[in-house]
Amino acid sequence: MGHTYVSHPVDDKGYVQWTSTEDETWRTLVTRQRKIVEGVACDEFLEGLDYLAFDEAIPQLPELNAKLEACNGWGVEPVPAIIQPKEFFTLLSRKRFPAATFIRLPEHMDYLQEPDIFHELYGHTPLLTNKPYCDFMQKFGELALKAEPKDRRRLFRLFWFTIEFGLIKTDKGLKAYGGGILSSPGETEYCLTDKSEKTSFDALTALRTPYRIDIMQPMYFVLDSFDDLFEILNQDVFALVEKAKELGDFEPKFPPKDVKKSDQAGSGDDESEEEGAMRC
Repeated sequence: MGHTYVSHPVDDKGYVQWTSTEDETWRTLVTRQRKIVEGVACDEFLEGLDYLAFDEAIPQLPELNAKLEACNGWGVEPVPAIIQPKEFFTLLSRKRFPAATFIRLPEHMDYLQEPDIFHELYGHTPLLTNKPYCDFMQKFGELALKAEPKDRRRLFRLFWFTIEFGLIKTDKGLKAYGGGILSSPGETEYCLTDKSEKTSFDALTALRTPYRIDIMQPMYFVLDSFDDLFEILNQDVFALVEKAKELGDFEPKFPPKDVKKSDQAGSGDDESEEEGAMRC
């Protein structure tokens, strides 16, 4: 991308001094994406979006958190652009969603591999008003902290195929709830088309399914309802992880990355790939 993003400092009251250009970028992104998610996002996401009432400036986290905490006790935690896996899981277990305090440059408006504050806030916080979604993330954080570090990369697939790129059945048809979809104009317009495969969510299948962070997803997992989201973790997840390791991964539905892209994505060893995926 030719630019290294660094999070802005947060003052002692939790506020960031955003520039007028950064607020303009936020305004452009929010205005554009709101039009695109209509008809694609599930009602729960759209209701959360209305409740949070994003305006023309990047939200200040203390004000956003006051709204979120009134729903399910969650909040957003400002973090550096990159955090370690253990910190990520710890924050989730404490009902805090991490958000790096930087926003993409205007020239990166359509795509940014690094997750900025637009992705984190627009993609994820509307559903922090939804209890099953919140309960899943908190329990996922708790489970991941108990997992062996070498297994966390595989375990994270449950998060990737739900919280980041999940679809859900509704009485209005198939809709999206994943933050990686609903913060991306391209993925929002693509996800419900026949260009991708859709399959009912199964934890063991998800644990055996590889993914890439830098492409349109070739396959999406579908939930019947948000109540099913929490039920995923009511299984013996660690036994499923062991079974998935024993059976091995399915053949990827995408071409391999070249070395340069892999390096940029931070996907060398298990921990770095896990980190890159979590911050995506």
